[in-house]
Amino acid sequence: METTKLLKIALITCLLGGFFIIYYSFNPSHNSYFIPCPFHYATGLYCPGCGSQRAIHLLLHGNIVGAFRFNPLMVLTLPILVYGLGITVTNWIFGTRYRFMLFYSNLFIFGYFGLAILYWVLRNLPFYPFDLLAPIS
Repeated sequence: METTKLLKIALITCLLGGFFIIYYSFNPSHNSYFIPCPFHYATGLYCPGCGSQRAIHLLLHGNIVGAFRFNPLMVLTLPILVYGLGITVTNWIFGTRYRFMLFYSNLFIFGYFGLAILYWVLRNLPFYPFDLLAPIS
């Protein structure tokens, strides 16, 4: 393997490893140095990403149900994002041109963003069952 590929692999390993170590070791619920949601801070409403940091922490500890309780949209989307990121990193390291065709589908793109907007609205409704979509405190 040539040197640039090894350097790219080392860079990705360090970045992802650091990410995993930080989110595994420190609970965003109990540490103030994690970035709070600016939308929630300004409005008091939850955005589609609210609860994602706490959900990632719980996923790294194997608590899928707890992670789902913080942000179900992120938990359900994560496998698709990891697969797409894997293809992108593989292309970057090895100079290939593989594509995850789902990301190039207009139906998927508009459908996903429509779902995210619907989720954004529903998780801010203050009555059952929609209040279950808000991240637990």
